[in-house]
Amino acid sequence: MTTLMSKPVSAPGKSVIERLNIVTAVVLGAVSAFVVWRLALQFLPADTEVRLFTREDKITLLSMVAWFIGFMTGIGALVGPFRWVMGKDLSHDENMFLAGKDMGVNRYFRYTTDHKVVGIQYLVITMVIFGIGGILAMLIRTNLGTPEGGWIHPQAYNSIVGTHGIIMIVGTIIMVTGPFGNFIMPIMIGARDMAFPRLNALSFWLIVAAAIPLIWAQFIGGISTGWSAYNPLAGQAPLGMNGYIMFICIFAISTMVAGANITTTIVRMRANGMTWNRTPIFIYGTMASVALALPAFPVFFLSQVMSAMDRALDTSFYNTAGGGSGWLYENLFWIMGHPEVYVILIPAVAALMEMAPVFTRRPLFSFNVAVMGIAGISGLSVLVWAHHMYISGWAPLLNAPFMLTTELISIPTGMLFLVLVGTLWRGRLWMTMPTMSIFALLWNFMIGGITGIYLSDVPADAFLHGSMYVTAHFHYTLMGAGLTGALAALVYWFPKMTGRMFDKKLSWISFWLVQIGFNVAFIGMFTVGLAGQPRRVESYASTFNTGNLITTIGAYTIMVGMLVLLHGVISSWRSGDKAPMNPWQAKTLEWTVPNPIPLENFDVLPTVTSDAYGYGKAKS
Repeated sequence: MTTLMSKPVSAPGKSVIERLNIVTAVVLGAVSAFVVWRLALQFLPADTEVRLFTREDKITLLSMVAWFIGFMTGIGALVGPFRWVMGKDLSHDENMFLAGKDMGVNRYFRYTTDHKVVGIQYLVITMVIFGIGGILAMLIRTNLGTPEGGWIHPQAYNSIVGTHGIIMIVGTIIMVTGPFGNFIMPIMIGARDMAFPRLNALSFWLIVAAAIPLIWAQFIGGISTGWSAYNPLAGQAPLGMNGYIMFICIFAISTMVAGANITTTIVRMRANGMTWNRTPIFIYGTMASVALALPAFPVFFLSQVMSAMDRALDTSFYNTAGGGSGWLYENLFWIMGHPEVYVILIPAVAALMEMAPVFTRRPLFSFNVAVMGIAGISGLSVLVWAHHMYISGWAPLLNAPFMLTTELISIPTGMLFLVLVGTLWRGRLWMTMPTMSIFALLWNFMIGGITGIYLSDVPADAFLHGSMYVTAHFHYTLMGAGLTGALAALVYWFPKMTGRMFDKKLSWISFWLVQIGFNVAFIGMFTVGLAGQPRRVESYASTFNTGNLITTIGAYTIMVGMLVLLHGVISSWRSGDKAPMNPWQAKTLEWTVPNPIPLENFDVLPTVTSDAYGYGKAKS
């Protein structure tokens, strides 16, 4: 008798998507950069003209571009587009793998399309960014603890100041729309995911890819021009400026991709019955933020492309000797630079307006006024950029119109104050850390706003421009208001994002340390600024010693508070009390899904029949 033995079927091998992760991305990026660097050294001809950096700039920029392409290939960002070009889309199993289904912790180190994973990735990278920026801030304040400075070499000090500035700006831009705009927003509007999940993952990994050129820059001369990198000064800076250029270009692409994705998701994917009058105010704030970023960051991107061309190709966009203009750069930069303030601020304030009804058990005071305030700020914020250029000599006849638009922006800002105060008024206050953050925002932003009025006035700005007063003012808006709202959002949405309650005691300790330290530090900075101390100095006259010492003490207090917060995040995430589905008894849709949240959020898409702020109303 003959027995027929069937041939064993071998298990299918892993697809390319399954093999790619952060390790393959870093390795492929590093190898690509090295190969291109060696080839560029071999084949790029030496400069014949007396230009110090042109050949080296070309080599550096080409190597950084190679890193970027190699990293994005290694993480898997190009698999989908390549398959599309080949006429073969991803299979269902591959899409489930991309979504991180049943992958555990590994999904956080891959190109994962689930918006909840991307939200956590943004949260972690935001904490890393603030950690690095905070360390640089403490180096600055330690050096300024005594009038002589001298602890850090002046060239290194300049690079630390510039790097601290741009890192913190990027961190504050993504601190609300990154974690909460990705994790919370789709669930809040009743969607199963973002409109373009692959673009969502792309927006995050672009930020990771952008970090390496900025770190690279520190080893080839640093960023010695301040965070704004004004040309033509930037054209004469060391090779490290190329790292800044690449960092900004890649980050700008990330913001454009994220902005288009978030806008489409909100406009097209809201739940049945969620009319604009029933859409939570946080959604308005998120959409306004990315709507401002969409036109602003392409301008910043183009300014850096031209800066790179001036350095590497010897063009003259900003070089007056060749017919260029430094004012061109200033205009391009601040067309982005002032709307960027509200890209940071609006979602943080909107998050606090979202929390105010929850912790007062009252409807949001005048929802329509809140929407008009957000719209008014967004509209006017694109008409004020030149108030940064009063002293530059550019178009002095336009100083008065820009002064008017700058002062007008206080009206819609006041409308948001009115909404918050009106919601708090006679409410049944539940005194949590997010509740106190609303009071802190009102206090800090009042100081930031009033001190900003003086900078909007041309004669006053002539005296205050370039002083520590300006530094204190924008820290009161970006940190005192923006970061305060972001930290409150972290505590508020922490139970839904992690399934654990944030440690209440640690949240309070951190809050008071950060708020007290912040006010001590920057009120001290206001005093030395009013007395005439310029910003970005490595040493100063002894008459400014007391104010600087107070600022340094305040900065160390902030540092302790942020370390307490970090400890709270880690300990609560690992071993905090398990969170119920809706610990705050809030009415928005994210609190109606269980913990842990299912892959597609909702088994059945919800239907909305009322707004989310019906506290104190009788049930029908």
